[in-house]
Amino acid sequence: DNKKTRIVPRHIQLAVRNDEELSKLLGAVTIANGGVMPNIHNILLPKKTASSGAPTKSGKDDEEN
Repeated sequence: DNKKTRIVPRHIQLAVRNDEELSKLLGAVTIANGGVMPNIHNILLPKKTASSGAPTKSGKDDEEN
């Protein structure tokens, strides 16, 4: 049970970029082997539904009238 943990540059990159003060201090610093921050553009995210209990339109009945 002598498990050692290792702090790699990726851990430092994530910690710095997620912290407001450290990000301001080290904003222009490039951390070697730090990688990039994960970011998914809002347009690519699935749209949220209004409510799950609302009845959905079948489309067939409404178009015939």
